[in-house]
Amino acid sequence: MKKIFFIVAFIATGLVQSYALDRPTLHGDLLTHYYAIKDALVASKADLAATHAAEFVKTAASVDAKNLPDDNRALLVKDAAAIANAKDLKKQRELFSAFSENMAALAKVTKLGHGDIYKAYCPMKKASWLSKEPAIKNPYYGSAMLTCGKVVETLK
Repeated sequence: MKKIFFIVAFIATGLVQSYALDRPTLHGDLLTHYYAIKDALVASKADLAATHAAEFVKTAASVDAKNLPDDNRALLVKDAAAIANAKDLKKQRELFSAFSENMAALAKVTKLGHGDIYKAYCPMKKASWLSKEPAIKNPYYGSAMLTCGKVVETLK
């Protein structure tokens, strides 16, 4: 009987570990959606930014998201919903500024993913954004000023 118990426990442990390794964390999912919104704005694709913002809202509002600080989650859901509802690229870029600040605040209190998160700043827009790489790709101006900005902080 002990052998069967240990075998079942061993198999269950392996399955749980495998699932945990294959499944990104909720916070990582939020960061992935944030990056997708940013990339859509860099590419000047308003429809894609709206789609990714709606996915962000769904993820942040999920039952699994209960471990996020309520204040941060409420602000992020509000910001992402506004981006999802705005179909105008200029308006989405304006809304992205507050969304980025709130996402940076969350990144400072919660581990969002694996690796460094780079906070970049655009002096022309006087706004920041987060990036998974230090290369500057400005979401506020797209191709018009793609490399305007600089990394001002690295969040671990």
